[in-house]
Amino acid sequence: MSHDGLSMGLGTIARLCDARTRSITAENVYGEKGRGGMAEVSDQPQRDVVRIGQRWERCEWATDMGRRWKVRPCITIPARSVVTIMDVDGPGVIQHMWFTLSKTHYRDIILRIYWDGETEPSVEAPIGDFFCNGFRERANVMSMPINVNPSGGFNCYFPMPFRKHARITAENRFACDVSGFFYAINYAMTDVDEREAYFHAQFRRMNPVPPAQDYVIVDGVRGRGHYVGCYLAWKQSRNHWWGEGEVKMYLDGDREFPTICGTGTEDYFGGAWGFGQTFSAPFLGYPYCSWDFARGGDTPAGTKHGLYRFHIMDPVRFQSDLKVDIQALGWKNRFRYAHLEDDIASVGYWYQAEPHTAFPAIPDPIATDDADLN
Repeated sequence: MSHDGLSMGLGTIARLCDARTRSITAENVYGEKGRGGMAEVSDQPQRDVVRIGQRWERCEWATDMGRRWKVRPCITIPARSVVTIMDVDGPGVIQHMWFTLSKTHYRDIILRIYWDGETEPSVEAPIGDFFCNGFRERANVMSMPINVNPSGGFNCYFPMPFRKHARITAENRFACDVSGFFYAINYAMTDVDEREAYFHAQFRRMNPVPPAQDYVIVDGVRGRGHYVGCYLAWKQSRNHWWGEGEVKMYLDGDREFPTICGTGTEDYFGGAWGFGQTFSAPFLGYPYCSWDFARGGDTPAGTKHGLYRFHIMDPVRFQSDLKVDIQALGWKNRFRYAHLEDDIASVGYWYQAEPHTAFPAIPDPIATDDADLN
């Protein structure tokens, strides 16, 4: 990785480089030098806000103080519309993204990222699921690439290099406007090494998983890259243990049998023996369960589970193609497995050289039954 701004960490934080730091917020929609906090309490829209296509709203909060005093800290995303929240030329690398909004809209807002003038996004997922918060419920996450902090502060530290251009949009699929959408995107203007791959993330959902069929996390990935993890939002359809299924990774021409086959769902996500409690760690976790484990017994039908696994220290390399899936498998009784027909949604994360294949469309509404998500 280049040392000119891409790989800063504790080991290199003292090293000088030529990168220039910028931050994009509603107070500076293009992140331009010396243009932050310029909004005025006025009915007349700010020029840059008009240019990027966002809605302008007069901020009465700052009436007594005026310009420079938090006049435009957030935006409203109109109903059934798409707004642009980042639109800058490269080269550069996104180093941190922060968002917050009402949990009611975690699956109404679709986050998309386009690299270098793409027409098809490289990142496409409901904002809650992307940040390991499915089901329109908040869960704190203390992983290395994704942090979710009280109360619903979404943080992403996956580095996202781009060469020519970066564009980020947010689509509101809700029937009403979504107000109070806050964001900050911090990036470095810097050269990008030719070995740097592009970040990708893809959402999928099956409700229910068909009988005797694996749940697909990612498929159709073509090219060279490395898989760096997934988040699962899993709602069980029957009583008792639901997590016997093995994760399988098909690499570089694998067909019927994968190169990588795990030993069980809780094993892959870093736990053991049915979890028994929630946890959040730097690379893997089970931060959300709708069942109170203090009540004892097996989790009943309808229980919702949130799990993540990030391959930061152990990326899964592929040279030509990748498919990742997981079995929906539980117990029929104490002595026999049972196929499950559960409701599973996922976000798969990976890096690859472009171009990428188009993603399957996210259905509208996302839920097969919206009542399941409330």
